[in-house]
Amino acid sequence: MSNTFDLYRAVWRWHFYAGLLVLPFLITLAITGGLYLFKDELDALIHADLKRVAVQEAAQPPSTLVSAALEAHPGTAVKYTEPATPESSAEITVNTLEGERLAVYVDPYTSNVLGALDDRGTVMWTIRELHSFRFFGSTARKVIEIAAGWSILLVATGLYLWWPRRSGSGGVVNVRGKPKSRVFWRDLHAILGLFAGAFIIFLAVTGMPWSSVWGTKVNAWANGNNFGYPAGVRVEVPISNAYLRDQGQTSWSLEHARLPASTPPATPAPRISLNHAVEVFNELGLHRGFAVSLPSSAAGVYSGSAYPDDVSQQRVVHLDQYSGEPLIDMSYADYGPLGRWLELGINIHLGQQFGLMNQLFLLAVCLAIILMSVAAVVMWWKRRPRGTMGVPPLPADKRVFRGLIVMLAIGGMIFPLVGASFIIMLLLDWFVVRPLQARKLARKIA
Repeated sequence: MSNTFDLYRAVWRWHFYAGLLVLPFLITLAITGGLYLFKDELDALIHADLKRVAVQEAAQPPSTLVSAALEAHPGTAVKYTEPATPESSAEITVNTLEGERLAVYVDPYTSNVLGALDDRGTVMWTIRELHSFRFFGSTARKVIEIAAGWSILLVATGLYLWWPRRSGSGGVVNVRGKPKSRVFWRDLHAILGLFAGAFIIFLAVTGMPWSSVWGTKVNAWANGNNFGYPAGVRVEVPISNAYLRDQGQTSWSLEHARLPASTPPATPAPRISLNHAVEVFNELGLHRGFAVSLPSSAAGVYSGSAYPDDVSQQRVVHLDQYSGEPLIDMSYADYGPLGRWLELGINIHLGQQFGLMNQLFLLAVCLAIILMSVAAVVMWWKRRPRGTMGVPPLPADKRVFRGLIVMLAIGGMIFPLVGASFIIMLLLDWFVVRPLQARKLARKIA
């Protein structure tokens, strides 16, 4: 019984530490993530003047729309994005003469310029940048990677603390008491954690591929060194030093993919038009709403990319700018096994794969995470002794920490940044928190 009680205390202590570090991030991620689940709907509402048009009989050719955008904002067009629906505007990305990078929205039926925003300047792109912590720079992104690892520890220790140890124990699947009592918030926290725990782990794992350290290393390992393309894809064309990610948003599996190079003909010849390139992409069956990155040099290519809600329809095709022939045609089926699983997980994480059901279910998870976190804070506030942090007491037998340390070590080997933070927390607990608790206990006894 003593060993079991000591283990419970040790797990409770590390659950407390994990919550202390993770709860602020969980609340932030749940709020921003819950909003981003409805990115298309909210952007269409917030930016209706730029993104929505009246449907007419015939659309203008892409080159006409690009010319209209450049007339309103002189510079160089670098990308053309097809309207995703008949009611959608076309988007032309322009590097202006003033050095700005703008997304210019054009009515595809009338070629009227509806307006412009900074590239990735929509409200939902800002929410996405906040959610991933890119908004705050590279250091903050490392912190969120650490928080994701600690959230897994939070769920594992929470499940152990919830696990019923005697028959008839309350608070396992029901909430006892009233909001004034601590037991009410304890049970609410535990039951919401039981529902949300598995999904917290899923969201943490599927968010890790975009992390600055772990995600980059795993991406390079998963996709091999064959010019950054997934294993199994044979690239037998000239390859440039430009990367697909530099053209804009791409899938995780193609982050390190290098672009092929067009081969200039022996006799000087003009490149094919954007209209011709779009026709080829349509004939090849790219999903509606695809984007076309324009060649910026004599060896550049037309790159058509589609990342729709259905992950199986992801596709990237590069065309030789002179002949219009496909150089590389990459689809979801060409990704390696790990890439396919992670891409599917990422798509579900974004609320895309299963439509409205996916969005509403993850919204419920986000709301549960927020309420669970609030319940944890209230429960802690009601429990903690006045004037202290309320760190759970040390177990009498320190040997029970061995199992926890082994678990932390395994997690640290898988996620190096998380492992480094575990070591720091172990040192703080042993050399700072533990002596303080010992002195307070000695004063109380005296």
